[in-house]
Amino acid sequence: MEQGLAQILAYLLGNRDNDKPSFGMITTGSEFIFVKLVKENSPGYALSKGFLMRNPGNELYNVVRILKRVTQLVST
Repeated sequence: MEQGLAQILAYLLGNRDNDKPSFGMITTGSEFIFVKLVKENSPGYALSKGFLMRNPGNELYNVVRILKRVTQLVST
C-alpha cells in the first residue's frame, strides 16, 4: 500500500481542477484505502482507514458505499 501512495498522489496532483478535491483509491485486491487530495494554497492529503476483506463482516459493502458517494461528489 505504501508504494501506491506516492503514485496516486502524483496522479492526483496532475489533475488540473484545483477548485475541487481529488479522490483516489489504493488497493491490493483484498485491502482498500481511499485518498483525498486538496490543492488550495498548499497541497494536502488525507487517507481513510484500511478496509480489509478478511475482517469479520466483509468490508466490501463499505467500499462500494464509499465509491458510490465519491462518484456523486465528482459528478456535481
